[in-house]
Amino acid sequence: MAKKAWFERNKRKQETVKKYAAKRAELKAKRDYAGLAKLPRDASPSRLVNRCSMSGRRHGYLRKFGCSRLTFREAALNGLIPGVVKASW
Repeated sequence: MAKKAWFERNKRKQETVKKYAAKRAELKAKRDYAGLAKLPRDASPSRLVNRCSMSGRRHGYLRKFGCSRLTFREAALNGLIPGVVKASW
């Protein structure tokens, strides 16, 4: 399980991205890169991290299901994810 501080840090980054989204779009349209550089670093959407909703793992994240590959496999085998069936041929 990821540390609680990592979740909180990511939440704070999401709020900062929302706060500065309009301003960033305006500066980008004007091509004012000096103005963009003056914004906080966490205002950039590329600094957000996709994390597994259950374990907090950041690598092996499946966007469609919102969890890591390990958590997905475990949940799928237990039948917790509707529509996912173990392959057999």
